[in-house]
Formats: sequence, structure tokens, C-alpha cells
Amino acid sequence: MRISSSLTRWTTSPTACLTLIRRLTLPCLCVGLSMLAVGMIWGLFFAPADWQQGETVRIMFLHVPMAWLASLDYALLALCGFLYLIWRNPLIGLIAVEAGPLGAMAAALCLITGSLWGKPSWGTWWVWDARLTSVLILFCLYLGHILTIRAFDDPLRGQRAAALLTLAGAVDLPIIKFSVQWWNSLHQPASITLTKAPTMAMSFFYPLIVCTIGFTFTGVALLLLRLHAALLERRAQALAMQDPTL
Repeated sequence: MRISSSLTRWTTSPTACLTLIRRLTLPCLCVGLSMLAVGMIWGLFFAPADWQQGETVRIMFLHVPMAWLASLDYALLALCGFLYLIWRNPLIGLIAVEAGPLGAMAAALCLITGSLWGKPSWGTWWVWDARLTSVLILFCLYLGHILTIRAFDDPLRGQRAAALLTLAGAVDLPIIKFSVQWWNSLHQPASITLTKAPTMAMSFFYPLIVCTIGFTFTGVALLLLRLHAALLERRAQALAMQDPTL
């Protein structure tokens, strides 16, 4: 009951939400940047070159975390969209609004680093492979979410339309995950799963996990900072409406 009441207070009271954000932002940012620094130094300077891909394998330490964040962020968008359509909670809607650009950035970096990694391996910058195409669709869904919110003069209508779009696009997430199993694909299967031991060497596995955790905490911190700024902006707008001389 205490957890339920706390969640209700944080999602209905902007003041309580701001207090929670201020408590979480700095720890998330410190943990994220620290682990990111350790993971990147470990992966870029101490991990060995791959016997087949050489030094280009180091792109993995950015590409894989961006792929993870792009999917994780969209799952958050879909969850927020579902809850927003049920409860019409403005703070839940605001989370989706502020998470969209971060997810779009992660998806874009995933596509860019994937092309840079694929060129020496496949001999081309791009192929219409199932995995690559589904990630490109994910990036387009992010752009659609952002543009849909801004397409309406009424922000509430924009958020509802964006929530519906996000829920419809959620079908892309399992396609991204299982595309290399369902279709013939140039893209390699997942090297890390919850049910099997990793297929990559431990010299790559450990720094990759550290980088992924670091990027995740940093992404959470950036989302909290965006939410903090958005809530303060809304508070300032409310005060300005009460006193136009401000």
C-alpha cells in the first residue's frame, strides 16, 4: 500500500515529482558517467582486437548500448502511452514527451554506428536486412511520435494521438529482437541472452556490460533532467497566467 500511495503521489503532484527527480538525478548521473568512463576505457584501450574484425569491433561498445537504449526507451513510451490513455495523467504523458527525443537519438546512433561497423564486414554501408530495416522503422516511429505531439494545437490531443501511434508501433520491438531468427539475415544473432551463456569472449563481454549499464544510467539521468526542466517550464507558465505582469 505504501508503494501504491507513493506512486500515486509522485504521478499526481508536480511538487512531489520534482522532489523525487532531484533526489535521483545526481546519483544516476554519477553512476552512469563513472561506469561509462570505466567501460569505454576498458573496451577501447585494454580489450584485444578481434581476430576477424580487427579494431572495428570496438564500435560494439557504442553500438550495442544504443540498440539496447533505443528498444528500452520505446518500451517505456509504449507503457506510458498505455497508462496515459487509461488514466489521462499529465505527468505520465510528460514522461513520454520527454523520452521521445532521447530514444530517437539512441536509434539514430545505433543506425550510424551499425553502418560504420557493417562497411568493413559486409562491404557496404547499408543493406535492406530485416534487423536493419526494423531498427530504421523504430527510428521513424520515434520521429512520428515527436511530430504527432507537435501537430496539434491542443497538447492533450497530440499526446493521445502519439500514444496510439506508439502502441501500434510496439509490434516492431519483437520484430527487432527475433528478426535474425525469423528471416535470413546478415546481422549476427544476439551474443548475450538471458537463457544461454554469452557467445563472445569474456574480454569483450565484461566491458560491454559495464558500458551498457553506464549508458542506461546516463540515459535515465538525461530523462530526469528533461522532466525537471519541463516541469519547471510548466510551473512558470502557470504562474505567468495567474499574473501576466511576470
